[in-house]
Amino acid sequence: MKEQNIGKMLENRVMLFDGAMGTMLQRGGMELGIVPETLNLTRPEMIEEIHRKYLEAGADVVLSNTFGANRFKAEKAGVSLEDMVTAGVRIAKKAASAFDGKYAALDIGPCGRVLQPAGDLPFEEAVEIFAQVVRAGTAAGADFILLETFTDLYELKAAVIAAKENSTLPIFATMSFEENGSTFFGACVESMVATLEALGVFALGVNCSLGPKQLALVVKRILACAHIPVLVQPNAGLPVIREGKTSYDITPREFADCVKEFAQSGVRFVGGCCGTDPEYIRLTKEAVADVTPTEICAPRRCQICSPSKVICFDAITVIGERLNPTGKKTLQAALRAHDMDYVLREAIGEEEQGAQVLDVNMGLPDIDEPAMLAEAVRELQAVTPLPLQLDSASAAALERAARIYNGKPLLNSVNGKKESLDAVLPIAKKYGCAVLGLTLDENGIPDDAQARLEIARRIVTAAAAAGIPREDVLIDCLTMTVSAQPAQAMETMKAVSLVKKELGVKTVLGVSNVSFGLPQRPIINRTMLAMAFAAGLDAPIMNPSDAGMTETVAAARLLLSQDENAAAYIEKYGADALPKAAPVKDETPKLEYAIARGLKDEASKAASSLLHEMPPMSVIEEKIIPALDSVGRDYEAQRIFLPQLIKSAEAAKGAFEVLRAELAKSGANNAKGKKIVIATVHGDIHDIGKNIVKVILENYNFDVIDLGKDVPPRRVAEAVKENGASLVGLSALMTTTVASMKETIELLRRECPGVRVIVGGAVLTESLAEYTGADHYAKDAMETVRCAEMEK
Repeated sequence: MKEQNIGKMLENRVMLFDGAMGTMLQRGGMELGIVPETLNLTRPEMIEEIHRKYLEAGADVVLSNTFGANRFKAEKAGVSLEDMVTAGVRIAKKAASAFDGKYAALDIGPCGRVLQPAGDLPFEEAVEIFAQVVRAGTAAGADFILLETFTDLYELKAAVIAAKENSTLPIFATMSFEENGSTFFGACVESMVATLEALGVFALGVNCSLGPKQLALVVKRILACAHIPVLVQPNAGLPVIREGKTSYDITPREFADCVKEFAQSGVRFVGGCCGTDPEYIRLTKEAVADVTPTEICAPRRCQICSPSKVICFDAITVIGERLNPTGKKTLQAALRAHDMDYVLREAIGEEEQGAQVLDVNMGLPDIDEPAMLAEAVRELQAVTPLPLQLDSASAAALERAARIYNGKPLLNSVNGKKESLDAVLPIAKKYGCAVLGLTLDENGIPDDAQARLEIARRIVTAAAAAGIPREDVLIDCLTMTVSAQPAQAMETMKAVSLVKKELGVKTVLGVSNVSFGLPQRPIINRTMLAMAFAAGLDAPIMNPSDAGMTETVAAARLLLSQDENAAAYIEKYGADALPKAAPVKDETPKLEYAIARGLKDEASKAASSLLHEMPPMSVIEEKIIPALDSVGRDYEAQRIFLPQLIKSAEAAKGAFEVLRAELAKSGANNAKGKKIVIATVHGDIHDIGKNIVKVILENYNFDVIDLGKDVPPRRVAEAVKENGASLVGLSALMTTTVASMKETIELLRRECPGVRVIVGGAVLTESLAEYTGADHYAKDAMETVRCAEMEK
């Protein structure tokens, strides 16, 4: 199916997807613990009947029963993945073909593993896992591809790339958000939209996690920034217990009324997720039948992003320059020594000094630049939320880094040479990047501003031809060294002004290049910066620790009406402004700081150093635990997100390992913490949340006995007795397995008196946790730690 065909269908109506497959399978008597996708092979008539009921209810699209189909599930079930997917798509196609104008989509969900560096799954392996499903589903005749229920933007990017590389079908992509507009992994609504639009999906949106009432603000935020069709598939409300069974709390009529409001606001595809059934879809069909589609008219903005932070170039934007080895001997030495912690410390220092974007260049003649740049990107994104500018003259290095970047980066750079345009623009288009164009070509850098403008125009035109919108092109008019070419500073200013006026794109300058070879360079740099702002510069590439340039930025923002009520200026320079701590340079940072910023090697070094001053247990009690507590508070306040939390926990683990070795030498207690048995309950084969809880608990020094997933109650009780554990953590993702959780806790009460139980999981709420008989409900990994600490 072509995108144009879907677009034509959308001209006069809102399209309706089906409702939950899992809910219908459970009603049909599916056994606990079975891989639902195997039913495509063993009970095809049952799957087809579910599709038929949704189509009769009015659904325009049915989703193949392939949501969880991947190599891991296929291996567990002992069947061929290709057979499972092919059968699922063919059943959906067969059902849809019995009705006029109906479609079957290949449904793909998360793979169940966490990608590196937060987890252990390499990015390229994730791409191949999704590619297998895409190839099979496309060959079986799917009309389009739906990637749904993702909480990790990085995993979703891997799935989108797999779809683009292995199919020409239109791609729909949705994520699951909490009410606050963040996913479990910390991606925000605006980052999802920016990333998916740049990657070229046909439609995007939200599904699962909550009911339509709770998703109202999330949907509003999506519509405020999206420029492509939006898809919304809520749950049937929130899970509740009725007559001893888990269910959802809103009626089909309430659901339909809420979804109608979404359609009236501009949502073009609607449907249902967990808890919905054909009656929900039938009433929704009636509700949206008379809705006139509304055009989406969000403003187009020049922006890049990480998963949790979007940077718009609407106001002056500072791009940190210190991660470029040119002229920096210490960074060069660090790169040759593969000292990645030095790179991370520089990045953190730039962030703390006010950089909003980090330029990352790992180019040295005697290192593998593509490998080093990709590694730096991966490591940097684990410790800082700032978006990155990927800087290299090598197209191979840019492609490798852009492919594994989490979010929408800025590529630095392309220029007016044909070979550069041909090499870099396809990379930017394929991997969803903004691109920085340099005003030079085969003849070098023109001396006059008008010629630079013409090169910039050529770059913007070529980008448009490659499918890159104008707002995703920034232009660097190039700063020349004033000591060698005195007239060029003014030509650069003229070029900046012309590019802004004639092309309407954002401008970038590496400002400090102007002063090479002259004394007192900061004087020239800050004066050049002020003149460039007056000419229309949007984003200087500069050293954020340069006080003079930073002062100029603050003043320019104020004078250009970008600092409302002078609030930022007064905060920074008013009488009450606190002196900023000096950036960490060559000395080892304090242990607390290393843990807070996720610097594992530095944390180990700091712990070793502290052993000269205090005993190991004092280091744990007075340094590590308070540092972890502070990190936990930052996570709970959403000042940091899951990747940063895991990185900090790993840094603490590095410090613990140093201290344990010291304690072992002295024959003292090995400082291993309290034992806790954790498991995903019987019938539930989703363990991604449980695995994250395990990582965090271990790094808070708990002794974790992990029983895995689909664990029978008897096995949990036996593990408690065998290990003498007094704490148990149980996880469940599906409403149907809440009963297994309750059964497990009842067995523990009978056979392991005194054991305390913490429960969590996507489906759990306070009331459901109370229903199971648990002692604590933890909404996330950090809260699990808090609950476990209370029981110490």
